[in-house]
This record gives sequence, structure tokens and C-alpha cells, in this order.
Amino acid sequence: MTLTLQDIAWHRSVGQLIETLDQPHFWLRLVRLLEHYVEFDSWVALLFSNGRPEVFAACPGEDGGPDPLFEDYLKGLYLLDPFYIASREAPATGLQQLAFVAPECFEQTDYYQHYFRLNVVADEIQYNVQLDAERTLCLSLGSRIRYSVTQLAMLDLVQPWVSALMRQRLHFETITAQAVPAPKWQDRLEQAVERLETPLTARELEVGRMMLSGCSSKEIARKLAISSETVRVHRKHIYSKLNIKSQSELFALFLRGQG
Repeated sequence: MTLTLQDIAWHRSVGQLIETLDQPHFWLRLVRLLEHYVEFDSWVALLFSNGRPEVFAACPGEDGGPDPLFEDYLKGLYLLDPFYIASREAPATGLQQLAFVAPECFEQTDYYQHYFRLNVVADEIQYNVQLDAERTLCLSLGSRIRYSVTQLAMLDLVQPWVSALMRQRLHFETITAQAVPAPKWQDRLEQAVERLETPLTARELEVGRMMLSGCSSKEIARKLAISSETVRVHRKHIYSKLNIKSQSELFALFLRGQG
């Protein structure tokens, strides 16, 4: 067997990482190792569950402190995150790409325009480790430019190593999110429109959530097993009941309900 210097460096670095599994700087060491092979601009290690995301480590904001946009994400915008939604609808271990989890109209959403393109900028991949039916450990890497086929292949090649390290690291993390259940996204809209004489139905709330996440009428129809015409009727009722005329106004109502 012939090993290259790059192979030897990788195995040496992984061995060193194993030695730091119980140390505070583990996540930073892991992303710095990945940076030797693939360039990215932001990162965060977090746990998705039925509660608020639990953040274990993240790159700091431009001033060295917490990123204000990421604080908004944790308050409730994560409920519109394609990766979060995928972790609830189809949980799985492996490397996920934005292109495969984002809805058809994702780039047209207010979430994309006012958060994603400002915070993540262009592209995102995520290492997922499915822990059980409700919890997914994630390492997300954001980039200002699209990941190339070669970069994605490299990230996928090292996925077994990264996932194994992430799973072992969890033993040394303090998890508190389970004790703080987060309101469902529908609850946030309900909080914003609770004084309406004609509140939205459960189905209308679900259609509204899918609209805000970037699903087209056809995608909503397919996921809910209804016709596209029925989706249009639900949208009309949502706008009429909330006295709004656009999806941007619906997004504004969602933001008002954030805790």
C-alpha cells in the first residue's frame, strides 16, 4: 500500500483530534483540520431536537462576539431552515447538501433574503449524526461561494471519520435543550394573530409554514397529499384572514411571534 504525505498528515491529525475529544477546543480543532482540505467561511456545531437548537460551538461574529443574525436564528428562524426541516422530516446520518434539502423556491423566500444570504451567503453543507428518533448532532459549514464537485467529494470522503468523532464528542457535551421545549412554528404565528376573530386552521398554518420555507404550490400539494388548487385556496384564506397581501407580510407576522 502506498501512502501520500497528505494521507499521513490526515491520519496523524485525526489521532491528535481523538486526544482532544474531552477538551473545550475540540470543535475548533476539527474545523481547522477540515479547512486544510476545503475552504469555508462559517461554521457551527449544534444539536437539532424538538426543542430549541443546542449550540456547542460556532465561529464568532465580525466583532468577536455572538453573531446578531445567528441570535435571530436561535430565537425562531431555525424553524424555516431547510436543514432543520429535513432533520425533522427525514432524519439520517451523513453529509447533506443545501441543494438537496432546500425547497424549490427557497432563494425567493424572505428567510433566504434577510438571513441566509447575509449570514451563510451562498452555500452550506452539514454533517449529520442521527442519535435517536428526535435528536440530530450537526456540524454545518457555510461558504460565500458554491462548493465545487471536488470539494463535496472530499467532504463526503472524510464523512465517516467526522461523524465518528462527532458522536464520541457528544459524551463530553452538556445538553440542556431537551429541558426547554421550543414552541412549534405554528405557535409563533398563533401568538402573532391570536386576537383575530377568524384564526387560521391547523391546515392553513401548515400551508403557511411551507410557503415561508420556500415550498412551491406543487411541493406543498405533494407533501400534504392535496391538489395545487386546494393549496391556492388555503393561501387565499390565509391572506384574507390575516389581512395581508404578500408572503413578506406573512414573514413579518412570523417574526413578531419570535420569543
